[in-house]
Amino acid sequence: SVASGSMRLSRCICGLLLGCVSSVVIGKACQGENLPADAPLRVGSKHKPDECATRAKPGDRLTIHYLGTFYADCTEFGSSRDKPLTFKLGKGKVIRGWYEGLRGMCIGEKRKLTVPADLAYGRKNLATPDEDDEDEFADVLPDVEDVEELKGKTLQFDVELMNLTDVRKRGSKKRRRGKTAKDKTVSDRSLKDAL
Repeated sequence: SVASGSMRLSRCICGLLLGCVSSVVIGKACQGENLPADAPLRVGSKHKPDECATRAKPGDRLTIHYLGTFYADCTEFGSSRDKPLTFKLGKGKVIRGWYEGLRGMCIGEKRKLTVPADLAYGRKNLATPDEDDEDEFADVLPDVEDVEELKGKTLQFDVELMNLTDVRKRGSKKRRRGKTAKDKTVSDRSLKDAL
């Protein structure tokens, strides 16, 4: 009885362990399964440069190379091999998985993003959201035209950040070059003195 009770406990523990192992195997890439649609984004570092002067942040213009594959069978669906892809990292511009997964990257860094359906093309309407809505994300990548085959699937992206431009810094320089209130006052005085 004590022995049979411990035997049942051993079988139960063994069953739980096997269940955990089998669920881990199902979660591997190229095994014919997608991750659950609401799974978290996975970001893996493949290469990080020794120095990183600037990190990618929302609003920056990024230039990347990417290779996109289906998580379930590892077949390729998109690539920027022929020409790097340039886009603004912002809500309403890219899928949520890219918005979150590319933030903080350095020029020359390589990452692997595993993007479940809810952070990629999901199951919802594929219309591009209103750019002013802070809670909306685009359901398209900048260079993918037919997204129907991607809808509802877990996607993997091998990405390399080639270049980034801080759009806000460039814009602030333009603002500084424009006339300020003080400049206008001096100009008005000069005009009055000339009259």
